[in-house]
Amino acid sequence: MGAADIVPGVSGGTVALLLGIYERLILNVRNVAGFAGRVLRGDVDGGRARLKSVEWTWLISLLAGILMAIAALSAVLERLLDEQPIRMAGLFFGLILGSVIVAWRLVRKVDVAGFAIMVVVALFFFLFLGLRTDTSSEAVLQTVTKPLWLFFLVGGIAICAMILPGISGSFLLVMMGMYSEVLGAVNDRNFLVLGVFTAGCVIGLSMFSTLLEWMLEHHHDRVLAAMIGLMLGSLRVLWPWPAGTATTTMSWPREDVLIPILLAFAGFAVVIVVELISHRLGKTASNRS
Repeated sequence: MGAADIVPGVSGGTVALLLGIYERLILNVRNVAGFAGRVLRGDVDGGRARLKSVEWTWLISLLAGILMAIAALSAVLERLLDEQPIRMAGLFFGLILGSVIVAWRLVRKVDVAGFAIMVVVALFFFLFLGLRTDTSSEAVLQTVTKPLWLFFLVGGIAICAMILPGISGSFLLVMMGMYSEVLGAVNDRNFLVLGVFTAGCVIGLSMFSTLLEWMLEHHHDRVLAAMIGLMLGSLRVLWPWPAGTATTTMSWPREDVLIPILLAFAGFAVVIVVELISHRLGKTASNRS
């Protein structure tokens, strides 16, 4: 998940869905966010109850793995994305496409309504991503110029990308024109702005994770269909040509074609093999129990 979060257009939620831990992650995130929300409302006893229901060992292990992956792989992936953008985009395109297949197998009952939701969400997100051609703000001056309430709002929106497959939080900030603002607050150590942004993240995560868990419980297949649509729509960012993940502009394959295609097939195959191994191990464990 940490490695996925480094890549523009790729979400750690996609990896969680692939590994079959998505719903468990949502439950724990909701309980942690619910604790913060209850404390902010003055309900200390309710917050304490929420803390006790969190699987701390599992969650901390997961977070530690994410942070270790970011620390260990960020420099390597950033260099590869800069030096080989088309080939890396091909690899990640295959990984996400394989994840779509795996996620589709998690749908309990395939029907017309679910298929329609998937198509509509995919088309909408595909067009939404096309509203901005570039996926970075490196050329923009990194400074704070916006009002505090806007940082609160975008924090609540961008944090949702953490638990949704197919959406990158940093890319959402780019789409809203706030990437350089938030980065500027980090670089300037503007703790007031960062505190307001964090408060928006906490409130947004608390509200959204609760809603998402309820929807997964009562409308499991519809929610999964929408998530698959998000992943399909996000493939626009990962289309290798003309410049990999640096742009949402798409063109016909040219020049460097064969290797990106081979890497896409390799990425697709890796996801399918991992899913088959995970399924076989899960079946073996259930038979032993």
